[in-house]
This record gives sequence, structure tokens and C-alpha cells, in this order.
Amino acid sequence: MKKIIKSVFNFKTLGMGSLLGFILLNAACNKDFDNVLPQKFKNDTAGIGNNAKKVLYIIVDGMRGSVVRSIAPPNLTQVTSKAIYSYDGLADYQLNPITNAAAWTTMTTGVDYTKHNVTSESFAGLNVQNTPTIFTRLKQSLGNVRTVSFASTAAFNDNLAADASLKQNFADDKSVKDAVVAELTTNNPSLLVAQFHSVETAGAANGYTEGTPAYTSAIATLDGYIGEVLAALRARSTYAGENWLVVIASNKGGASVSGGLPGSNIFNDLSRNTYLAFYNPKFSPTRVDQPNINSLPYAGFAPNFSGNNGAYTAAVASNNTIGDFGTSGEFTVMVKVRMDHASTAYPPFIGKTPDFKSGSGTTGWVFFSAGDTWTMKVSGTGTQIAGEKVRDGVWHTLAMRIYNNGTRKAKIYTDDKMSAELNLGTANMSAPTVPFTLGHINSTESNGTINVLIKDVAIYNIAIPESDLIPYMRKTVKQPTDLYYNNLIGYWPCDDNQGSVIREASGKGVNLNYVGAPNWKSFSDISPYISPEISQAAYQSVPNGVDIPVLIYNWMNIAVPSQWNLMGKLYAPTVNYPTK
Repeated sequence: MKKIIKSVFNFKTLGMGSLLGFILLNAACNKDFDNVLPQKFKNDTAGIGNNAKKVLYIIVDGMRGSVVRSIAPPNLTQVTSKAIYSYDGLADYQLNPITNAAAWTTMTTGVDYTKHNVTSESFAGLNVQNTPTIFTRLKQSLGNVRTVSFASTAAFNDNLAADASLKQNFADDKSVKDAVVAELTTNNPSLLVAQFHSVETAGAANGYTEGTPAYTSAIATLDGYIGEVLAALRARSTYAGENWLVVIASNKGGASVSGGLPGSNIFNDLSRNTYLAFYNPKFSPTRVDQPNINSLPYAGFAPNFSGNNGAYTAAVASNNTIGDFGTSGEFTVMVKVRMDHASTAYPPFIGKTPDFKSGSGTTGWVFFSAGDTWTMKVSGTGTQIAGEKVRDGVWHTLAMRIYNNGTRKAKIYTDDKMSAELNLGTANMSAPTVPFTLGHINSTESNGTINVLIKDVAIYNIAIPESDLIPYMRKTVKQPTDLYYNNLIGYWPCDDNQGSVIREASGKGVNLNYVGAPNWKSFSDISPYISPEISQAAYQSVPNGVDIPVLIYNWMNIAVPSQWNLMGKLYAPTVNYPTK
């Protein structure tokens, strides 16, 4: 019996036992790279022959990866036993509406629409001179090799396969399958591309879900075609001396809405959800799943306000009008806090009042820590309402919503719930002699010591509806595309990480100036109450359409120069191969 040795190849070695165990070549992917497999790598045979590298590239339009995982078609499932594969792939990590044409172009050029310009089904903007397809690149790099494209959508071949040795359009997927089987049986292609469209047709007409019989039936039929194609591949008389990479990939998923707003979770855009497998009989199975978004840390920098009446830090507005809510009008205040102090007294940490004390007679408003909870006090009335537990070293979002439904009232919110309501009546929530303040607020009474990080402070000139406010509180960045961005009075991200000024980011308010020594603190914390902005790296941690040409070129022993400006990353397989 021959000994089986498990090896992993990239420049030197590469592990893929975890989600990020592959090469991230950054967004631009501008470095040259070597082949991921050694020349002695043999096929699933005795290893005789010339080891000719070949690629079978099967594109299935509109096949959602999540549905493939759910219904488990036998051939697509069997492929995963010898593949790098994902049910969480993405057509791309952008926010533009996705189309078949845009997805095909990305999958054959290795760049997305920001470079190939294709967004509509008409292919308007395509310039194949600037962004050549795999057919053109192989022709230029390898010379007289046979490249073939069989398509059930004429637009695919007409726009993307001009440099294929042979391109043919067919009326249906069965005819494409028959042509692929015939090509594998009688000819010697180096690259064979098959584009199938029936799954997309069924999904567009009936819905792209596992509960849609017409859609799942179309996937099952297509899975049968793939089984026949793979059988024809293995039946080739020259198969023993060949080395095939089989790529099976959805061009896109499917949903009634495509695209999203900045800050939205691209993994939730089902129009982008794809199935992808890089298969070879000697690959060890490696499944790539999307990261657990709920486990992503909220990370960055924040001002750390600490101290007491004797020695303290604070940040104050450069005028005295910000934060004055008067005796009328509607407003919303939001702030994120992490309370690390041990005091069980009553230190204030944000507000606008000339003197924080327990009695009445002053004006303004303030949020303060009260034991483990927090409290909002309207100083002019001496009246206060309590929120939830927040003194726990975990990030929380607090909000106050001032509204008028015949009587002026205030509601306070902690994370995802409304905590309490207060009848304001004619209470004066202005304090014209003092600035809006973060951190320590002056008091003629001793109120204990604070130690709090503060982020994402926003004041609006509207009572944001509760149905919008609660989910909005989870966000960590306010953006111009947000529904209520134009209602901002002031927005302080508190992410400056240097200096004695906390900048106002919307252009509508004023900066805050440190009192006391500035103290910027880094943090990276998991909080169940906050949904951090998902970085582009999270979306690139699963296979995207741009990644496919990178491995195809690598497989064909083409060293990709930086001038090609490919945007994909290289997936290096874990390989088992026999030695003597």
C-alpha cells in the first residue's frame, strides 16, 4: 500500500484548518504569486502521463448557497468531500444591485464592477481591453491551447468569450450539458466553461427558496447534469495523465431586493449568496463559512473620563447652545458607554446642568450612574427616571427621546428596550450658562468617582420614532445615508485617538474640548447590545466571484503579474498525494 502524505502548499506552507486559513492578498491583490501545487502532484490515478493542468468551470446562474446546503443535492454534496467549498459565498462584497451580467463579468475577469463597469444586463460599460477575461488571458499567456465556452445565455458568450477557441450558444441547459459531455469525450480542452441558466429562470419566476418546488426541482435537475459531466470527465481515455481543477460556482443568489445601504450586512443580501467549490480528487475537504457576526468585537478608541470633584476629566462644547432642549420641542439623544467604575454613588457622565445635586432649583438635564443602573434627571424639577443595569464593563447604548403628544414627555431606552417614561410638563431642559458636557459634571455635592468610556454621541432635533430608534441604537456609526442624519444637531464619534479636541463629525455642531488631561483608550469588546460595522475583510473571508480566476491562473501555472490588478485572493488547497 502506498503511503499517503498530507501537504499544504503556497510559497512555503499554508494551513486551512480555520476560517481565515487561506491567503488574503488584500483588496488589490497586486503581488505576484507562485503555483500552489508542486509539479509532482498527480491525479487520482497511478500518476503516469504529463500532468497536464486543465480546468472545468461550471457556472450555475441564480443558485443560492443556503438552498444547496438545505436540500443537499447528491452530486454537489459529494463534490464537497474533495474540495474547498462554501455555501456562504458572495457574488461580490459591494452594495450595488447585482445582475447576471455583472456577476458573470466578475467571475471571468477577476475584478468587480468598480473596474469592469458592468452593472446592467446590457453589459453597458464593459471594456474587455482594460479587464480581459480568462479566455483572453489564457490565449495571451499559453498560446495555442483549446478554450471552450458553451452557454445557454447568448449574452454570456457574445460579451465575454470572444477569445475562446470555440464558443457555442444553446437553447437550454440540457443541450449545454450534452455539448460538454461530447467535448470531454472527443476533444482536448485546457479550459472548458459551461454556463447554465435554468435555475435562475425558475427562481425569478417562482422564488429562490428551499420551499419553492420549481426552484429546488431546477437545482436537482442541474445537479443531475453535473453528475453526468463529472462521469464523462472521469471516463476520458487520457484522464490518468491529466490534472483537472473543477470549479462549480453560482454566479449569484436570488432575492426580491438586491443591494443594500452603507452599514448593512452583505451576508443578509440573499441576491449575493452563492455556492462555490474548487474540486480535485486529491484535495482535502475545507469548508469556508461566514464569520459569526454576533461574535465580532466592537473595537476602536474612546475617550476615558475618570475622576471626581477633586481631580477629573471632561469634554465640553465650545458654545453653550448645544444640548439646550428648553420647555418645548422634540429631541433625541443617543450615547454608547462602558462603565468601569466601582463606585456605588451617583456620578454624572453626560448632560447639561450648572450643578448636579439631589435637590431641585437648577435647570438642564443629566445622565448619571446610580449603583449598577443609570438614571436620567431633569434638574429643574428634581424628577428622575431609572434605566437598566449598565455598570458591568460591557458596552451599552442609552437614549432619551423627548416628544409631545399633547403633553411633553421623555422616554429613556437601554439597549433594545424602553426603560421608563417621565411627564416633563413645563420643565426647563436648558442651561444657557454652561456647556454640554461628557464626563465629569460639576456638583456641590460629592457624587462618587466615574471611570467611563464614551462613544457615538448624537443629538437630533426630532423624536425618532421608537420603531426606528431601538434598532438604530445598535449601529456604531452615523452615516449621511442614515434616515435621520439630516436631523442631527451634533454628532461626536469620539474616535479621534489623540489631542484635546473631540471633533463634531456632521458639520452641524461644535467640537468638544477636553478639561483635564486627555486620555484615549483602545478597546475591543464583545457586546450583545451593539452591532459593529462589519469590515470588508469579513466579506472577503468567504469565496467571492473575483477569487475564481486567481486560482484558475495559478492552476494553469500562470504567474499573475501585479499589472493585471486582480481583486481576488488565492485559495490554496490542502493536498494529499501518493509517494513511492
